[in-house]
Order: sequence, then structure tokens, then C-alpha cells
Amino acid sequence: MTFRSSAGFTAAWRHFDFAVSEGVATVTFARPDRLNALTFDVYADLRDLLAELPERDDVRVLVVTGRGRGFCSGGDVHEIIAELLAMDTRGLLEFTRMTGAVLQRMREVPIPIIAAVNGVAAGAGAVIALGADLRVLARSASLQLLFARVGLAGADMGIAYLLPRLIGLARATELLLLGDRVDAQRAAEYGLATRVVDDDALPEATAELARRLADGPALAYGVTKSLLTREQDMSLSAAVETEALAQALLMTTADHAEFYAAFTGKREPRWQGR
Repeated sequence: MTFRSSAGFTAAWRHFDFAVSEGVATVTFARPDRLNALTFDVYADLRDLLAELPERDDVRVLVVTGRGRGFCSGGDVHEIIAELLAMDTRGLLEFTRMTGAVLQRMREVPIPIIAAVNGVAAGAGAVIALGADLRVLARSASLQLLFARVGLAGADMGIAYLLPRLIGLARATELLLLGDRVDAQRAAEYGLATRVVDDDALPEATAELARRLADGPALAYGVTKSLLTREQDMSLSAAVETEALAQALLMTTADHAEFYAAFTGKREPRWQGR
């Protein structure tokens, strides 16, 4: 990355496992004994990691998954909810803004995100799964938006903005009001699963998808994701003009020239993300 401040990248993340290999970064929630329930520190680390990723040259795709039987069961009842009950309004607002920043940064980071959902994804865990661009679900996986069932608004972290755009207002209203469990088959029927695979096939299916993205035209992927996110709130004329500008810019890139060279040379493109 050409433009960097004096601060370096975080050397190690204490509250989840993080690894980068051949362009694929992987966040693994690592509290399997608590179904990977979130703590204040997990939220904060995830928020800050998502701010760093666009500045890294070695990451082209991010995979988020959980260790053990669950993807993420949401906020830890003892370590978060009990603490929140003792906070004043200012402290509570700082917390809710922090959690919302996680979803916002997931949607705005110009890197494809894959959620490999290996079990229960509930509450904030479901929001994180739904905030990804692509979701590979194990057959035993489930999604459950529980906020209203614990006496809070079903709208949390930005999910009332995102979910209707994924599945429509009627189904989003159903899931956010009732908080019912959505199994993998129903998630696929609703359009919330990119793929549903047997449990033991989840790592391979996720790795295959991540490899395809990491080996592809990263700049084009990033622009596509940015436009998909931003055009949700644009008029048609604004969207058409934005796409015209973006496409004209991408026509000047090395990757677009490489496509033509590969096509005429009868070979596979060698994408550089530039």
C-alpha cells in the first residue's frame, strides 16, 4: 500500500484467530466452549481489523467462521448483557455504535467476505453472517435474529437496513419480529445461502470459493461490491452515472488490458488487482 501512516498493522489479534495465506484472510471465532459468544473485546477487534484490511496488499478475500459446533451465538449473556445493565446511557450508546460499526465496515470494505457458517449463528452472530457478501452454510447450520425475543428492537447493528434488501420487507419483518430459527434449507429458500453443503464438506467448499475470489480480478471485485452497497440508496440516474464513471475507470486498469492480452493469446489471465 503506497499511502500508509507511521502506525503499523496489528501484529496479533487477541480475541479471535486470524491468519493470512495466499491472499485469503481468515477470522475464526475461538470460544468453542461458549459457542463463540461475542465479548466487548471481540467486537472491538473485529471492528478494527475491518478498518485495517483495505490497507493491506496481501488480502484479497476474507473468510469468517467459528471453531467447534457453532459459528457465533451472539453477545455473551454474562460478559456483555450483565455488564450493559449496569451502564449509563452514554456507555450503552458507545457500545451500540461500536457493534453497528462492525456491520457498516463489513459492507464498506472493498474486499469480498465469505461467512462459513458451521453451526448456530444467532443474534449478532447472525448479523455478522448476513453482513458477508457470500454465505456457505453447513446443513446443520442455522440463523436466528433473537433481538426482539430478549426485549430489544429487532433492528440492531443495521440489520433492519440490510435484511429487507437481501430478502424483501415481508420476510425481513417476519424474521426480525418473531426471531424464529431459520435452518439451512429455509435460508437457501429465502436466498440467504450462497451454497448449502454437508457439514464435513464446509471447509473444502469455503476454501474453493475463497481461492476463486483470491485468484480473480480483485480491483473489479472491490468496485462491484462498493457499487452494490452504495447504489441501494441512489436514484436510477445517479446509479447509471456512477456505474459509467466506475466502468470507464476500470477500462484503464492493467487487469482489463490483461484480459485482452490473455484472450488474444489464448491463455488464462494473470490478474494483478491493478
